[in-house]
Amino acid sequence: MSRAEMDALGWEQCDVILVTGDAYIDHPSFGMALVGRLLEAQGYKVGIISQPDWHSVDPFRALGKPRLYFGITAGNMDSMVNRYTADRKPRSDDAYTPDGAPNKRPDRAVTVYAQRAREAYPGTPIVIGSIEASLRRIAHYDYWSDKVRKSVLTESKADILIFGNAERALVDMTKRLDAGENIKDIKDLRGTAFMVPLGWMPGEDWGVHNSTRVDVPGRIDPHPDPYAMAKEDKKECASENAAPEPTVKPIRIMTREERQAMAREKHNRTVVRLPSYDVVKDDPVMYAHASRVFHLESNPGNARALVQQHGDRDVWMNPPPLPLAMDEMDNVYDMEYTRAPHPSYGNANIPAWEMIRFSVNIMRGCFGGCTFCSITEHEGRIIQSRSEPSILREIEHIRDKTKGFTGIISDLGGPTANMYRLTCKDKTIEESCRRLSCVYPSICVNLNTNHNKLTQLYRKAREIKGVKKILIQSGLRYDLAVRSPEYVKELVTHHVGGLLKIAPEHTESNVLSKMMKPGIGAYDEFKAMFEKYSIEAGKKQYLIPYFIAAHPGTTDEDMLNLALWLKKNNFRLDQVQTFMPTPMAMASAMYHSRKNPLHKVTEDSETVETPRNQKQRTAHKAFLRYYDPKNWPILRDALRRMGRGDLIGNGEKHLIPFWTPGEENFKAAPEGKRAMPMAAPGAKQTTKPPAGLPGTRSGRVAVGAPPSGRGRANALTGSLTARESVETKARPSILDTIKVKAKPAAPAGKGSAPRGRK
Repeated sequence: MSRAEMDALGWEQCDVILVTGDAYIDHPSFGMALVGRLLEAQGYKVGIISQPDWHSVDPFRALGKPRLYFGITAGNMDSMVNRYTADRKPRSDDAYTPDGAPNKRPDRAVTVYAQRAREAYPGTPIVIGSIEASLRRIAHYDYWSDKVRKSVLTESKADILIFGNAERALVDMTKRLDAGENIKDIKDLRGTAFMVPLGWMPGEDWGVHNSTRVDVPGRIDPHPDPYAMAKEDKKECASENAAPEPTVKPIRIMTREERQAMAREKHNRTVVRLPSYDVVKDDPVMYAHASRVFHLESNPGNARALVQQHGDRDVWMNPPPLPLAMDEMDNVYDMEYTRAPHPSYGNANIPAWEMIRFSVNIMRGCFGGCTFCSITEHEGRIIQSRSEPSILREIEHIRDKTKGFTGIISDLGGPTANMYRLTCKDKTIEESCRRLSCVYPSICVNLNTNHNKLTQLYRKAREIKGVKKILIQSGLRYDLAVRSPEYVKELVTHHVGGLLKIAPEHTESNVLSKMMKPGIGAYDEFKAMFEKYSIEAGKKQYLIPYFIAAHPGTTDEDMLNLALWLKKNNFRLDQVQTFMPTPMAMASAMYHSRKNPLHKVTEDSETVETPRNQKQRTAHKAFLRYYDPKNWPILRDALRRMGRGDLIGNGEKHLIPFWTPGEENFKAAPEGKRAMPMAAPGAKQTTKPPAGLPGTRSGRVAVGAPPSGRGRANALTGSLTARESVETKARPSILDTIKVKAKPAAPAGKGSAPRGRK
């Protein structure tokens, strides 16, 4: 962190200098600490430059010139996601900065940091990695500039990009550089990407598969010219034009295993050429096609190398890294972390640290494949789990080393709470699979869904001396949980602190199909089990559902149906999320292209309705908080535009009330009182209903039969249709009675990728 620390250690020069956009916290949930400790364990001297002032080159010279390379990362989050909201507005704080201070990192931090490091010490190798680099390794849609941008390799001028689970590639690359190998010659490591001359191939035996062609063409021989003049034969049995005698080869009968081995060898020496940057930046259909091919080539067991032209050069991506074995995961997490922020921060509060200081990461990866989530693009779909002894040791370290521990472990989880040690039943099947999700549209028959190992882990963790309670706060995949009732009972009885957050994300099937999420019936099944086991345990506990507004595929009617479902079930959501297109996610491809890359993409393929203008996105978010007076003007306007003015009123079957005096101060009408329709402040008072409303009597809206074409049934709310109102009697929300201590905003996730909501 400083030259003084180097002097205290007796170092004249660092072997590797890591640059990060986060505060430095020596904890395995922070990628920079994990990488630093990993290289240290290999015997290298590692320096860290945390949140440097990018306006000058001087901070990048603070530790001198690294002997081997600069390692550049934006931090645990993509810098644009970190700095801007879904409405493209700057955030007021940064969870990964001391005291949450904003503006401590630049936009597109990887590119800026890499350029400054190059300026500080020209000729020093630049290696980029972590979530921002990983998600921008090919041409990608950038929501904040609303255009397709080139690979981050072209903008940062980095020598190599390491993506995904980078431990093996990082160690191998560092050792080869230490042995004197030029970084430009390191092109055979899985999980790496780099720039090469146009048409470059690793060897003459490599072939190319064009992603836009149905079949793979073989070698094409030139056709003979029928008009060419042949020379006259000078000998009766031979001529200069005669073809050489063919070489006779004996026919060899190959075994099935030999044929399969040859096919694998050919497969492994084939690169898939994606449409070039110049094509995808102007052609949304080709962009969606490229996204589909990219995701189909993501299984480490069968993925091929990918290449994409950028101008007069190619971006070459080797296949994804192989998952870490359990002992390798243990080695990564068992290193000597201090589990605390750097002392230079003093008593400053770092929100992300406060959220995870008493939590344990038990696994990586996610096979859910949710289209809005970035985890699978970064960590992969194959679950990598730690051993039980390693996890229990970390809990003991938290108890013994972490200041302020009160006996409560805040989380045992990761990207998903309940995918620990869930794998394919057959390794051969896993390596050949090309499904985008193991649980959508249904749970794969080859997936092991037994939660016994996780249940056993919970029980042993609770028995550790000094541990009072183990909470589970990672996203729960409830469609998997219901397959193991014993696990649900264990979870509900011992590991819920009153509230359990789960994420149905939506209620409407056409939206859920674009998310690759299960139907709301799975939520109902889990809810029934949750309530049953809560009653058996003698506890009052509640599910807190999360939903996404304005996701691709969502119509205004879909959001209205969701709002009616929320009111029918008496939910008043506090934290809601508007869909934010992140680089390379499949939902981002839908948002940009209006095509569905979950299926074959053509000009005539399915068009995905996508809320894009700010007015519609704001209205969709307002539907999730229909009870908030701040949203009533927005919703009145939206409902009238939809021809649903019948849902505006003060009866039990209405979604939102008429305008009432005092609403301009964002205060609801007194409980139990009904107000007559009134004009907005400054408008002329009238006894007529506002424009767009049907006739009224005694201040009530008359609700009649649905107009023709408006009666589409909503299968998710029973008999409730798109034109009918909620039939249940209004009552105080159960959540109104729960007092919850305010918490800082949660970081996106553990490790090096944002945690997805399951």
